[in-house]
Amino acid sequence: MLRPVTSRLTRLRWALTALFTGTAAICIATIATFTIVTDSRFRAAALDSELDRQVAGLSRAISYLDGRLRLESLDGDVLVEHTMSLSVWEDTGDGWRLRYSRTASDPAPDPQREQDLAHRVLRSRETEFADGAGLTGGPLRLAGAPVWHGDRVGAVVVVTGDPTPGWRAHTELVAGIGWGALGLLLLAGGAGYLLSAISMRPALQALEQQERFLTEAAHELRTPLATLRLLAEAGAADPARAGATAGQVVRLVDRMGHLVTGLLTRARVRNGSFPVELLPLRLDQLVEEVVTEHQGPVALETEPTVVRGDPVLLGQALHNLVDNAFRHGADPAGSARVWVRVAAGRVVVGDQGPGIAPEDRERVFDHSVTGAPDGTGIGLAIVRWVAELHHGSVRVLPGSPHGTVVELIVPEAPPSISGHRGSQSGQHGSALTKFSQSDCHRPCQ
Repeated sequence: MLRPVTSRLTRLRWALTALFTGTAAICIATIATFTIVTDSRFRAAALDSELDRQVAGLSRAISYLDGRLRLESLDGDVLVEHTMSLSVWEDTGDGWRLRYSRTASDPAPDPQREQDLAHRVLRSRETEFADGAGLTGGPLRLAGAPVWHGDRVGAVVVVTGDPTPGWRAHTELVAGIGWGALGLLLLAGGAGYLLSAISMRPALQALEQQERFLTEAAHELRTPLATLRLLAEAGAADPARAGATAGQVVRLVDRMGHLVTGLLTRARVRNGSFPVELLPLRLDQLVEEVVTEHQGPVALETEPTVVRGDPVLLGQALHNLVDNAFRHGADPAGSARVWVRVAAGRVVVGDQGPGIAPEDRERVFDHSVTGAPDGTGIGLAIVRWVAELHHGSVRVLPGSPHGTVVELIVPEAPPSISGHRGSQSGQHGSALTKFSQSDCHRPCQ
């Protein structure tokens, strides 16, 4: 029943993972793009700043004296030693004349590109930058600054820088960002898959609880409904017996009402909407009430014992124990012989059936086992859940000489409560005995 819903939840989980990963991808791509663009601009600005420092210093080192361009100051200048390429172009009126040239390394600049930059400096009368190419075709960055002759530009100093190292470092940065972004994207996908699983876990648990409730409801109501049908058919077939069966039908309907109440209580307790209130009650009287609702013969031995518990949940656990004993405890003659003993917070239910193999005595309490040994179904799983809810335990004991013996243990109430025991064994009535006004929180008989 859960498979179609689980499939839809699985698809939803993948959709949420894709949405989370896509959102993370957009964020990562935005940050990566911003980082790459910023780094590219920073490297270009850093190269231009260095060229501007060089060309400005060299242009101030050159001057005109008596109408002649004096270049002696360039010899031994530290800035000259740090330039990749240096050229000084003088404006003769008829064109540009190369007055000084020094190239420290390849690629050598293209003279035509330098003259084009000198024309731009002549027109703007300030420092200019341009992208160029060397004689071998390699990329270069050029900077030109004016040298003043009076009130006009008489010459232009051109220095060259190589952007290749910066581009190479930028390319390495882009590759690192790309691999890092891919790793972050995979991490985001894994995190999205995990987070979607965590967020959907309550829904899956709710579905499992719903499925468990339906399974338990079918288990609890199957036998009473079948009995009710038999009684109705018997009354319809023989009108003379209708009066006799009517009383049995009423008792059976009452029992079914208690079962429905118990089912709702279990469902609310499991989903946390109904807190369990453990009240002092007579466990022996509760067992007597359960036994009287069964038609088969039961050998009952009880001693007064007071425990703290929920009478509805404990009653259903006891009903399951006795039902399983009658259903699966037939002796070889075909009759069901069941015995129940109650003492000191312990309820022991035994039968004369085939028993449960030692290796299966723990599996019968597992709610996830669909094919429990000997057809015990989910009844004992409910018993264990109720026992643990009451801080108790349940186990299958070996039969003697054969059969199944199940022991349910519920911690006894403190002596201050159990000392006020009220009625003794054999006195019927409500298991909620009025020990004292402070011990019992609801009307008691």
